[in-house]
Amino acid sequence: MRILLLGKNGQLGRALALRLASVGEVMALGRGRLDLGRTGSITPMLDDLRPDLIVNAAAYTAVDQAEEDRDGAFAVNAEAPEILATWAADNDRALIHYSTDYVFDGTKDGPYSEEDPPAPLNVYGESKLAGEEALRASGAAHLILRTSWLYAAEGRNFLTTMLRLGAERQELRVVNDQIGAPTPATWLAEATAAILAGTGGDPVRTFHEKGGLYHASCNGAVSWHGFAEAIFEDARRHGLPCTVRNLEPIPTSNYPLPAKRPANSRLSTARLRATWNIEPPDWRDALDAVMETVGDTGASR
Repeated sequence: MRILLLGKNGQLGRALALRLASVGEVMALGRGRLDLGRTGSITPMLDDLRPDLIVNAAAYTAVDQAEEDRDGAFAVNAEAPEILATWAADNDRALIHYSTDYVFDGTKDGPYSEEDPPAPLNVYGESKLAGEEALRASGAAHLILRTSWLYAAEGRNFLTTMLRLGAERQELRVVNDQIGAPTPATWLAEATAAILAGTGGDPVRTFHEKGGLYHASCNGAVSWHGFAEAIFEDARRHGLPCTVRNLEPIPTSNYPLPAKRPANSRLSTARLRATWNIEPPDWRDALDAVMETVGDTGASR
């Protein structure tokens, strides 16, 4: 199976490049080879490479910047996935695409299921939802994996930011009224590989039968403040630089940003377990596993 991986330089793309090698021949492209914002270049590239499966880990993820760059966000997150899906449908190929908890407004009590109606609060969420809708309308054999609070031991994300700030400052203020399940890119890549292994080498047939939308995030829930506390606890245990002595919890209202965030980002993964027999780890156990690798990646520097 020839797999075209888009977004190879992102935190999820790097993890996928390693794990998907076990299920197929991976052709990994970064923005330098294929910029999804330049939508006219997508179809010619697909015609040239002729992959059996497209795995789209590329996205416009600058949530606050998207508020001022709606066209850019929609080009990458909505128009490009539509082009990918149209090509896949026309050529009888399969497509895996990743989406976000930001398609919800965060007002529900309890985890969101795949049946809950989306109501994004910001342009980023709107663009990602438009991408989902384009895939569903295309008729392509597809799998959409919605995740939450993605992080990795390298790159720019909450974990690496906290490790950097934690080594520089004695006091930090972190929001405590937004809750979700921090999810490592490594686990999401492993789950993707497990799903593909279960297709028997025929993702087109399998995704037509039981593809569609699935939530894929860790179990449990925590606030950003609680996540930061756990990061610093692990950092100290692993002997990483950590000078923070006061980690102050603050409400979202004390940390205004251009884009609104959902207060509740919890996702139910019952469908993922029932269909693909994948049991997500607890977010705390997953963090411990990632922190074991931090010293090797240099994320704390």
